[in-house]
Amino acid sequence: MSEFPFQLLIKRTCPKGGEESLTCTAVLRRIPGKRLVYDALWQDRGVIVKVFSHRISARRHLKREWRGLSILRERGLNLPEPLFTGKTEDGYLAVVVDKIAGSSTALDVFNEAKDETTRLDLLILVCRELARQHDKGVLQKDLHLGNFLLQADKVFALDAGQMRFFSHSIARKRSISELALLASCLPADDTGSMTRLCEEYFKVRNWRFGRADERLLQRQLSVRRERAVRKGLKKCLRTSKRYLRIKSGRYVAVFDKGFCQGTETLDFIKQIDTLMDKGAVLKRGGTSYVSCVGWHGKDIVIKRYNHKGFIHSVRHTIKKSRAHRGWLHGNRLGMLDIATPKPIVYIEQRKGMLVWKSYLVTEYVEGQKLYDFLRDDNVTEQQRLRVVDQMSKLLARLRECKISHSDLKHSNILVTETGLVLTDLDAMKTHRYKCLYEVYHAKDAAFLPTTGTV
Repeated sequence: MSEFPFQLLIKRTCPKGGEESLTCTAVLRRIPGKRLVYDALWQDRGVIVKVFSHRISARRHLKREWRGLSILRERGLNLPEPLFTGKTEDGYLAVVVDKIAGSSTALDVFNEAKDETTRLDLLILVCRELARQHDKGVLQKDLHLGNFLLQADKVFALDAGQMRFFSHSIARKRSISELALLASCLPADDTGSMTRLCEEYFKVRNWRFGRADERLLQRQLSVRRERAVRKGLKKCLRTSKRYLRIKSGRYVAVFDKGFCQGTETLDFIKQIDTLMDKGAVLKRGGTSYVSCVGWHGKDIVIKRYNHKGFIHSVRHTIKKSRAHRGWLHGNRLGMLDIATPKPIVYIEQRKGMLVWKSYLVTEYVEGQKLYDFLRDDNVTEQQRLRVVDQMSKLLARLRECKISHSDLKHSNILVTETGLVLTDLDAMKTHRYKCLYEVYHAKDAAFLPTTGTV
């Protein structure tokens, strides 16, 4: 089944019938050992085929999917028309549904949108459909934009097997909790768009959006964002849609797939020290070595954390290497919309079980250090004050997320055309308890100038 197109024969079981022949033209999703989703043709009609391959749970998943589709249709919600279920020649169970022509997932449309207005309009469409689902007693166990299909202004429900069905409408508190998942797609400071999204949802449910609802939404937004970050950080440590984890000899590494592909990963690892020596050295110290290099037309910054003895290696093996921590911190800030150089590779060189050296690679960001910017005679007082205001907002955002930089100084902040960029995240910490965080935050805030001068 690796070459397309190929014929897939399915013996119908519900509704019962003969054998159906489908031409599979592409694979849409692959979850090894669990299921495959194909784009296919059946009787000159576009269809989607979901094949369940797990030896133990395939039958349960098929029944749950078909039951979910049937209930959605009974309750008058938008969904791809369910056609039939059956068994393939290999003994796998399959469900076939109609393909919605000219459609895309809401996630793809959201990611391709070029402005916030377009994204908000899309979220409002999805929000209205979510409100209808909740009003009909339908709750998605894995709510995200990828589970909605968009055709013009019509929204269809996907993944019926991951839905729960109730004989009553979903209660207000649970509804707001689910709504917070959609609202978390918006920028954290865009309260106006969040309010409008909620009002649209409440309008469909014939509810009034009050202050108590707004407070609950804000609490749920905080909870949902924290969960999304934790989930995202787990993904950035393993092979996924966006990342590639490799292990080769003494090296363990994770690459952003947009940076390196195929054999380039091994080439990069083998050449990394040579590349650093040939690049523009930014720092050469006993603890770390930093160099700006070019790689396939891209400017990147490589930071190597040097080996400083056996005990040093044991300590950083136990509490994770500095490159590992920097990789997670950079990705965390990216998920929270806090500007920092994008992390694109982290590498650990090991001897046995111990981390010997580690490397963190980030994109190069063109900018001026805050210290130099504030002392630049060509910078006006108004520009200085604007940057100081941006710094205050950055600290407020870090406070909101309970993050301390722990080494915040003027040389670790870049002033760019698009705003401030936070660098050197080695000592960054996240905190659970507010009382402890306040101590660290006070240290971060202590350097902030009260005027436009240093």
